[in-house]
Amino acid sequence: MYIETRFCGPDGSGNGGYVAGLLAGHVSAGTVTVTLRLPPPLATPLSVTQEDERGHSVRLWHGELLIAEALAGAIVVPPVPPVPYEAALEAAEKFRTTENHPFPRCFVCGPDREPGDGLRLEPGPVGEGTVASPWTPDGAAGPETVWAALDCPGGWAFDPAGRPAVLGTMTAQVADLPAAGEQCVVMGLARTREGRKLHAATAAYGADGRLLGRAEQIWIEIDPDRFRP
Repeated sequence: MYIETRFCGPDGSGNGGYVAGLLAGHVSAGTVTVTLRLPPPLATPLSVTQEDERGHSVRLWHGELLIAEALAGAIVVPPVPPVPYEAALEAAEKFRTTENHPFPRCFVCGPDREPGDGLRLEPGPVGEGTVASPWTPDGAAGPETVWAALDCPGGWAFDPAGRPAVLGTMTAQVADLPAAGEQCVVMGLARTREGRKLHAATAAYGADGRLLGRAEQIWIEIDPDRFRP
């Protein structure tokens, strides 16, 4: 497995949702739980090992370093309900990134990315602990792109600009893929806080209201200096 440089989250590290989506593609299950153990290195050959005969468990390695684990998972709670696309557009205007985005070149939500280079999601508040972002894919989106879109809105539901956090664990399922140019909405919901662990949920919807994918997440508050190259 190889993570191109453009798919970063923090500088020098792969975007958690995108990497998780790539690894989930090696698991023979519709719902997959991915746990990130170390920051995924960019532009570096990585190896994937299958841990059981059914293909329900795999691991991602950088040499002898365990980067991530993925296994068949389950989601039992209903998906975060959507808001209209127009409401997501209004929420995006409140996206708090002008001076204190923790990872401004993030593939998913980085404001420093050019259109067509990053997803440029802007999750803004639409209710208590709830954010929404419009998302219009520039081109064909694979399952790993939906996983990526489902990543950052969960963290922004807790306002990581004030207390930076990175994705630790993500359980996701992709139900459908958006078309290029489709006006989609991605939701994020802050569920609970447990010390440095933040429990969130996300969901993505197509222009016709169909569920594209959903996820449950655990975010970990961190020292951002750890992720500076």
